[in-house]
Amino acid sequence: MADESSGQEKTEEPTARRLAEARKKGDITKSMEVPSAAVLLVGLMTLYFLGGFLLDRFMLVLHYYLGHLHTIKIIPENMTMMTREAMVQFGIMVGPMMGAILVTALVANYAQVGFLFSTEKITPKFEKIDPIKGFGKIFSMQTLANTVKSIAKLIIVGYVAYAEVRKSIDEIIPLMDREVIEILIFYARIAFWIFLKSALIIALLAALDYAFQRWQFMKKMKMTKQEVKEEAKMTEGDPHVKGRIRSIQMEMARKRMMTELPGADVVITNPTRLAVALRYDNESMAAPLVVAKGAGVIAKRIREVAKEHKVPIVEDKPLARALFKTVDLNEPLPENLFQAVAEVMAYVYKLRQNAA
Repeated sequence: MADESSGQEKTEEPTARRLAEARKKGDITKSMEVPSAAVLLVGLMTLYFLGGFLLDRFMLVLHYYLGHLHTIKIIPENMTMMTREAMVQFGIMVGPMMGAILVTALVANYAQVGFLFSTEKITPKFEKIDPIKGFGKIFSMQTLANTVKSIAKLIIVGYVAYAEVRKSIDEIIPLMDREVIEILIFYARIAFWIFLKSALIIALLAALDYAFQRWQFMKKMKMTKQEVKEEAKMTEGDPHVKGRIRSIQMEMARKRMMTELPGADVVITNPTRLAVALRYDNESMAAPLVVAKGAGVIAKRIREVAKEHKVPIVEDKPLARALFKTVDLNEPLPENLFQAVAEVMAYVYKLRQNAA
């Protein structure tokens, strides 16, 4: 699908930032079939395991009210108490199932999208009532998929019900000689298997629907190459601006180096391309520090400042290269360079003593 603004194809996978922005707006991968299938399965299994309890409780309540018809007085003074008792009994019977269904619905939705609160989808917008866009949604891929799902569920439930009833057709006629409770149990068993098989197949459809919704969402979120570049600029900054900032930072670092260079004890060169200035105070430092370093023009400037302030300059190509590559500014020397630097420092101190 071509991007209307740039004419480019949306071929790039969506970035994490684009997906996060879509999530804030409420655009997420979600299938309504998943919670429906989960609720159906859990509700059915809860009814299966609690069926005996529910039946016993119902019969107990029924026997109580039928056995006390002569003592129950339906008058305005008793209606509040009778209504409260009826609601308590009803809550005891259906409460476990309703609780299981509620928890299942919450878990099924949370498993798909996590915790999300957004008012973007319910905010009034003119394009939501645009008749042209509304007409286009009627013939969209989403509408076609919903239609196919509805037809598939109707066919599946109808076929499963037909197959179960046909399989038990020979057992229906002898029911005329059975007790009412036996007839109810027989039909409850048929209904249970119809619902169970239908629920399992609908769960499979829900998984396929979630995969389709995920594919459609990722296709919608795809980006053009230009959009990826623009987002990289927004997240990482414009390369030109970043380059300018780096150049300013380097210039400030060079100025700091030059201000600290007069206090250096020695400048080690290789002899023209690199220059590294060291400072050491045996009372306050455990090891010499690199106070300035540079290559090319900066190295030349370091040598000039060192000459102006009469800082000794020592040529040592291997040591200069090692210091330049391995030691950063204002960092102490590593142990493997102690011996070489100590020899240079001893040489510098000897020069100072001779000069004195």
